[in-house]
Amino acid sequence: MTDPRPFTTADLYDERGEQLMSCPRQFLDLGGVRAFTGPVRTVRCFQDNGLVKAVLNSPGDGAVLVVDGHGSMGTALMGDMIAESAVRNGWAGVIVNGPVRDRVALAGLPLGVKALGSNPRKSAKDGVGEQDVPVVIEGVTFRPGRTVWADEDGILVEG
Repeated sequence: MTDPRPFTTADLYDERGEQLMSCPRQFLDLGGVRAFTGPVRTVRCFQDNGLVKAVLNSPGDGAVLVVDGHGSMGTALMGDMIAESAVRNGWAGVIVNGPVRDRVALAGLPLGVKALGSNPRKSAKDGVGEQDVPVVIEGVTFRPGRTVWADEDGILVEG
């Protein structure tokens, strides 16, 4: 039986090989959509989700927001209310190098969500961070505008 999805990361890597970078960081699949793709948008922040909230409250046009929280597990960088705004604004998914919260609610949303785990603790909301800059996660650079693909096997991004 063939997979009904338009892609799998394993097949994409087999087809395109070294044109794609494979992120070795192990993320959990926490959204209601397991396979998602789109142009990269980025936020770099540390235990402050103000910028994440602002970006996901803007039109996503099918993009994937890659949030580099520096791998800190101290505070959640996205919860159900921010994720619901991402759905309303047309985002395909969010990849968080850090934790999220409201896992049960996230699992019920039509949004791809990958994160390192969960933490019920809220983050600061000062909006400190950078937007639409290249971010590096375990040696893999996510550049705004490049395409990212994510599914249960992992994350690929154009080099």
